[in-house]
Amino acid sequence: MITIDGSMGEGGGQILRTALALSVVTGKPIRIEKVRAGREKPGLLRQHLTALNAAATISGAAVEGAAIGSKQLTFTPAQVRPGDYTFSVGTAGSTTLVLQTVLPALLTASAPSTLTLEGGTHNPFAPPFDFLQKAFLPLLNRTGPNVQATLQRPGFYPAGGGRFSVSIEPAAQLQPLHLRERGKIRRRHCTAMISNLPREIAEREIRVVARMMNWPPECLDVQVLNDRAGPGNIVAIEIESEQVTEVFTGFGQRGVRAEAVAEDAVQQLKRYVVAGVPVGEHLADQLMLPLALAGGGSFTTLGLSRHSTTNMQIIEMFLDARISASQASRDQWLVEISARR
Repeated sequence: MITIDGSMGEGGGQILRTALALSVVTGKPIRIEKVRAGREKPGLLRQHLTALNAAATISGAAVEGAAIGSKQLTFTPAQVRPGDYTFSVGTAGSTTLVLQTVLPALLTASAPSTLTLEGGTHNPFAPPFDFLQKAFLPLLNRTGPNVQATLQRPGFYPAGGGRFSVSIEPAAQLQPLHLRERGKIRRRHCTAMISNLPREIAEREIRVVARMMNWPPECLDVQVLNDRAGPGNIVAIEIESEQVTEVFTGFGQRGVRAEAVAEDAVQQLKRYVVAGVPVGEHLADQLMLPLALAGGGSFTTLGLSRHSTTNMQIIEMFLDARISASQASRDQWLVEISARR
């Protein structure tokens, strides 16, 4: 059994999700102590419990410590079970983070699967659905499987109520992927989405993006949703290049000016463009696990987040993989993943 200190590295839910995903893939039982000890509210919250139960469901695992607030757990998987599943967080907790936990094992399962996930789809501190659909999954599909995600309805924090589905056609084995160059930018687009809020908020955000990036009207869009469970607002900026598409998001929050939300997304975009790398900070975090499962890969990215460096540590506990990161310049890092010799 692999014992993991949940306070290591970023000390949050990333440790739990990566460890569960790799436990299911490898069949290795785990014990996690000090779950999310680095967070203001340590222990399992609703979305983490949903991820734990989802991982148990697709693997027939025996679990101890599956309760809200639990600070330690054991997880002993059996065999991966492809099929049709619905997982509901029950709050605005992130559905994309639940998917992050169960998807790796289903990528090379013995049969296709369909997942339906209900809860939050556009949450601060989690990959929004737009990033999942446009940035991550197209790259994942280049490693062999065919994974498609469809949004039925968005769910914003704190009301939730979102829903999306994922179809997974597995591959026998994941293939390495190398992303060293971004290539020319072919398309750029910004969407300001609001739910049950005045349209003026989105229009103010769009004006900020237009001014800061000098983009023409055809690159800008306002999307108004008035039939959702609660209020919400995001600014999503999409940059499609020859080798990769990246998505940068600003999340509207109570007490934060619309202009500040848009400026946050633009600053993320500008840092990415100036650095000249293909892979942004959050995409780097998402790519490490599937490339490790593929037995190899590499990409050039921005400086690594604590999520990424923690992921590196957890992955190397389970797999015969070596992950190295070398700095080429202030905002350029090369991440290389290979089998240990």
